[in-house]
Amino acid sequence: MSHVIDRRLNGKNKSTVNRQRFLRRYREHIKKAVEEAVGRRSITDMEHGEQISIAGRDIDEPILHHGRGGKQTTVHPGNREFTAGEHIARPQGGGGGQGAGQASNAGDGIDEFVFQITQEEFLDFMFEDLELPNLIKRHLTGTDTFKTVRAGVSSEGNPSRINIVRTLRSAHARRIALSGSSRHKLKSLEQQLEQLRLEQPDNLGDILALEEELVKLRARIKRVPFLDTFDLKYNLLIKQPNPSSKAVMFCLMDVSGSMTQATKDIAKRFFILLYMFLKRSYEKIEVVFIRHHTSAREVDEEEFFYSRETGGTIVSSALKLMQEIMAARYPVNEWNIYAAQASDGDNWNDDSPLCRDILLKQIMPFVQYFTYVEITPREHQALWYEYQQVGEAFADTFAQQQLVSAGDIYPVFRDLFQRRLTS
Repeated sequence: MSHVIDRRLNGKNKSTVNRQRFLRRYREHIKKAVEEAVGRRSITDMEHGEQISIAGRDIDEPILHHGRGGKQTTVHPGNREFTAGEHIARPQGGGGGQGAGQASNAGDGIDEFVFQITQEEFLDFMFEDLELPNLIKRHLTGTDTFKTVRAGVSSEGNPSRINIVRTLRSAHARRIALSGSSRHKLKSLEQQLEQLRLEQPDNLGDILALEEELVKLRARIKRVPFLDTFDLKYNLLIKQPNPSSKAVMFCLMDVSGSMTQATKDIAKRFFILLYMFLKRSYEKIEVVFIRHHTSAREVDEEEFFYSRETGGTIVSSALKLMQEIMAARYPVNEWNIYAAQASDGDNWNDDSPLCRDILLKQIMPFVQYFTYVEITPREHQALWYEYQQVGEAFADTFAQQQLVSAGDIYPVFRDLFQRRLTS
């Protein structure tokens, strides 16, 4: 059985199907390359595509070929080593080559297959299987939206949405059905008339009768309209409910003097990755940016990533500001509230227990998920251990991880926002 694949609608991208099949086959190789690319990229280069290399041995496919077999008779004239009836072992491997290089018993070479993935494909692989945990609340006062999707074809619709290909196909099928027998009879009569004119040119009566019948058949075929209202097909568009869960993400970044430029760069890259994930995966989500040193301020996206303001370290100021914004603008019965905090762990000695109390009493009971990322190669300080107590009390909605270098950003990010299996 043969299968016809209609790729006319692909336009210029005629190899799209083959490309998607290729990306699915080598998904693991591409995901590994994407993970390595995220670790070595700069902040401004995070969204671009990537050049992927796959070892040649990984794209080899097994093939079937004919080998030596069966019973073979060979004559060796003047052979003094063998006698009749002896069995000769089959030679190992193929025929001998005539390469110019020297043989070696060490090292192996691998030809790499290199190709480019687009920005969209890069982001798809980067954020695959990620989600915001516990996204369940929904505002019940009519915030559900509808999106228009294609739902096949219909016999009724707006003239602006007429499907020309389906319409002409339907008209052609109708003309074949209505005039098929007449066309077959017309062809048969034409052959009879031609044969009659050759064999009996004087038989004018039968010739005229056939000619009149042909005229009637041609008229009957022409009466079948080229296009009928029955043939018209329209692209059917329907409105599909798209329930929108209202969510807000609080981004809390430590910009105190203890945060070196390298540490701040890692924190910014983590938040840029988070921001890209949110904007790409969720249509309606708000992001609140908070920078803090001894005091905390709500800032816009530009100031959050590029301001050079610094100072001492009081982490509780950011948590207090977050709690105030939650109470003023984001009712917990309507909003899914998330938070991500990045710091090097340094804090005023008496402030870490206060941070724990604020989280336990004023923030964690009302949020869906809170993540804390500590960027330091050193031993953990008091803030980490205070947050561990929070994690013990809210094991399902609180997570903390350590970042040592930029290469840890993507694995830690995937671990924090990996899609959970629901029971």
